[in-house]
Amino acid sequence: MKLAILIPPNAEELPQLAPQMGVKLVITKAAQELSGLKPPHNYESLKALKDKFGRFGLSLCGLEGDQFDMNAIKLGLPARDEHIELYAQMLRNMGRLGMDLLCLNWMACVGWFRTNSDTPARGGATTTSFSLDKLTQKKKNARIEISESDLRKNLDYFLDAVLPVAESEGVKMALHPDDPPISPFCGVGRILKSSADYENVFARHNSENLGVAFCQATFKLAGENLKNLSANWIKRKKIFFIHIRDTIGTAENFTEVFIDENRGFISEMLAHYAACGFDGYVRSDHAPAMGSERQPYFASGVSAGYQPTGHVFSYGYIKGCCDTLKIPLQ
Repeated sequence: MKLAILIPPNAEELPQLAPQMGVKLVITKAAQELSGLKPPHNYESLKALKDKFGRFGLSLCGLEGDQFDMNAIKLGLPARDEHIELYAQMLRNMGRLGMDLLCLNWMACVGWFRTNSDTPARGGATTTSFSLDKLTQKKKNARIEISESDLRKNLDYFLDAVLPVAESEGVKMALHPDDPPISPFCGVGRILKSSADYENVFARHNSENLGVAFCQATFKLAGENLKNLSANWIKRKKIFFIHIRDTIGTAENFTEVFIDENRGFISEMLAHYAACGFDGYVRSDHAPAMGSERQPYFASGVSAGYQPTGHVFSYGYIKGCCDTLKIPLQ
């Protein structure tokens, strides 16, 4: 497995902490509001980020999230074709720079979402949580912005345009599930909320460069059998990226927890992935904030769940599990 870490371009501590933890592979979100540079469809901007991480002894291997406003593409607005060409250019830049992973999602209008970012956790730590009942009535009763059917058509249009570019550039496109896996959400349809949704996409787009960002906690909330599902997809070489985290609760009401709280779960899943032959990227996902750190106010997933100390703990735990299980990490 390839152990990676998500580091925003504007992070101060994590670029220093990552190599100290023995983690050398970096995923980033190169959006202009985080980097202060032009969007990553500009080659020089993306190269500057790769060089910046390189100065810390880190290798930028992939991008994650919406790298610029994707709503024209996801909603099928008039600027769609222009923005798709920018996306294709970003893929070309990634290929040119040797970056082989792109984690993307199809959550339109609202990204991954939590109703609380200061939920009490073990020992006074704080974590994120979600309660469908706590969504405001305005959000609950929001007008349907776009249906699942239209979102599928727009995803097909997008993939038809960009998959050939990803294939020619050697970039693996890993689709992240809808988080939380509920549809409609705040008036917007969701189309990647179950394994069946993914299989529908794969049936329409048969490409070795299209696969899954296996966010195990989200698929767990969706009621999937994690071992059976991941074994199937790993055998078919459809999992490119694994997010390691855990939750308690249901899709409608859940809390994110430390990765050691469900004793044995993480080590069991890591052993399973290795036994199935997974050799792609894996990273710690959201973690509780520890000590004096606090989760920032949640704003569509900009930085909640990514305070440094919680991730130092998570990576130590993941590396300890892999060492005990004799799972080699790159």
